[in-house]
Amino acid sequence: MTVFLRKFILLVVVLAAPSQVLAYSLTNTLKQGSIAFGSCLQQWQPQPVWQSVIALKPQAFVFLGDNVYSDVGAYLNEPLPDRINQAYKDLAKVEELRRFGIEKNIDVFATWDDHDYGLNDGGAEFTYQTESRAYFADFFGMELDGIGDLDQRGVYHSRYRDIGGLSVQFLMLDTRSYRSPLKKGDLESACSPTGIISNTDDGSTILGDEQWRWLAGQFKKPADLRIIASSIQVLPTEHCFEKWANFPNERQRLFDLIKGSAVSGVVIISGDRHLAEISKLEGALGYPLYEITASGLNSALGANSPAAKEPNALRTSAKNVLSDNFGSIQIERDGDDAVLQFQIHNVQGEVVEEVELLLSALKS
Repeated sequence: MTVFLRKFILLVVVLAAPSQVLAYSLTNTLKQGSIAFGSCLQQWQPQPVWQSVIALKPQAFVFLGDNVYSDVGAYLNEPLPDRINQAYKDLAKVEELRRFGIEKNIDVFATWDDHDYGLNDGGAEFTYQTESRAYFADFFGMELDGIGDLDQRGVYHSRYRDIGGLSVQFLMLDTRSYRSPLKKGDLESACSPTGIISNTDDGSTILGDEQWRWLAGQFKKPADLRIIASSIQVLPTEHCFEKWANFPNERQRLFDLIKGSAVSGVVIISGDRHLAEISKLEGALGYPLYEITASGLNSALGANSPAAKEPNALRTSAKNVLSDNFGSIQIERDGDDAVLQFQIHNVQGEVVEEVELLLSALKS
């Protein structure tokens, strides 16, 4: 019996405790395999999406942040950091998630975004980082000394799995614990409706020095496919919400690090936006850089949202997906190469967006 399965059997008996609800487990090496991922999971809403995730039979599922919402509604009536702990307790009681949790052959990886971190649009200024980090690690069954830096800050970490005959490196970034404040401007210069402008101040950062050093070290390790998990979008530049482009020097630093490290097979997955889309950037690495954004698992904006008209010059399709969704990467090893399918699924599991390419195309 895996640790992953054992913790959910325990949960059935002790519903009041969120402790170690999701945890890592091992899977077999396959010549065909898949990775699923998603974000923005509102614990008070139904979660039918898990039935479709289970049916896909992925070898891994990546939680991309906003895994709970601790800073909205009635939770605001509770003090910090207790409200974060309560949000995880409430998520632990969700029947659909519990059924997903006992799937012993699905590895679970996670990072956080602002709402599970504990502060809307928050960064390094958040006072309760330490407590929030402990709740996060407890829920996902992770050891505190296995995430973040030696000063017990952050939740960034890496994992390896053999999936579809490939060595897959998961690089789980933390875009909250070290991030400099968002910069706001006057109405004429700012991006409406958020008021955000680019922060190019000296020393402004998303990842922080420690995490940048860690990431550079990770690129020195061998892998066939490298999945960078960022809670916020990396490639899109045109929308007015949180994104790496709000810190353009950091965005360029990421591209420069990938290219300078001469690593191939890099793909980005992201969440946050309550919509889904696949973006493609040419020219930054010497090969195309793809980003699959999957959001939200049960909280997408809906077809009538103004986001239906949101521009994204890098989007691979005419429109974004505004219904509840999750993403996947399908892998099929084919001799010395592999076929990759980047997919967006609706809540019924149907593929609504797809890009197919060879792994060898992600090489300069």
